[in-house]
Amino acid sequence: MDENTVRGPVIVGMPLYNEEETVGSVVLQCLSHADEVLCVDDGSSDSSARIAHNVGATVKHHRANKGYGAALKSIFQHALEKDASALVILDSDGQHDPNDIPILLEPILSGDADFVIGSRFIEGGSGDDMPAYRKLGVKVITAASNLTSDLSIRDTQSGFRAFSRNALNRIKFDQNGMESTLEMLEQCNEYGLAVKEVPTIIRYDVPKGSRFTAMSHGFTVLSYALISLSQKKPFLAFGLPGAGLVTLGSAIGMRALNRVNDFTGGTIDLNLTVGPGLTAAWISMLGISLIFTGLVLQGTRSIMKRLIVRNFGLD
Repeated sequence: MDENTVRGPVIVGMPLYNEEETVGSVVLQCLSHADEVLCVDDGSSDSSARIAHNVGATVKHHRANKGYGAALKSIFQHALEKDASALVILDSDGQHDPNDIPILLEPILSGDADFVIGSRFIEGGSGDDMPAYRKLGVKVITAASNLTSDLSIRDTQSGFRAFSRNALNRIKFDQNGMESTLEMLEQCNEYGLAVKEVPTIIRYDVPKGSRFTAMSHGFTVLSYALISLSQKKPFLAFGLPGAGLVTLGSAIGMRALNRVNDFTGGTIDLNLTVGPGLTAAWISMLGISLIFTGLVLQGTRSIMKRLIVRNFGLD
């Protein structure tokens, strides 16, 4: 029997950090769509945990603030201990609409997907109120992530997610911060888990919104995406910038040569020829070095992968 068809509790989990203004109403709405609501209090200094408990949530505590990923780890562990048939993750700040929970659960419970993302950027979804700079950051992070995972996800940074029992058993992430949002997708790609996006609307008029600033969040997650890309597709990570530098160096060099060819008499201004020529040379050499590095790393990765498959039967 498919493990996803074995009926267990449906659990809604949410990281909780100083959200006393909103957590009560979010928990109450979630209870009508799940068998249990779990709040992981990640070191709150206000009454968030007490309010969540009083309105019917199960509350687990982190003595200190460990980060978003650490809270998700505790939620996953609880869901596994409860043998949940499905887990839904959403924020406790009111940005996500708990009434969309059935929309995320439907592909999970029907066996059509292992991992469902509530997306702002597909038809029917909305992130129109998202500040332009934040939307640009999400798009850049999503593009970098898709280069690594090949999943073609439109909204990799949505915190509204659902997981099947199979996904709960397979996904093991190490990051304690927001990088876990991408690490999960990489795991899905690695294990061949079915990923689906469904439309949802995310609000930006809530009392606090995300406690992560756009700059810190974006830098942390984008850095992780680029590091992951360099590890999994080194030729793409190093080769593309290298090709760009070679092209730039060639353009500067050609311009310097044209200035020499256009010279008709008098003294050549070295600042207009030698300087750009040297600049073109070192830029081009740097680009060639990056391309060569990408080729070597890609070849080494391919050889190591074949050795691992041959000796251990792993893919």
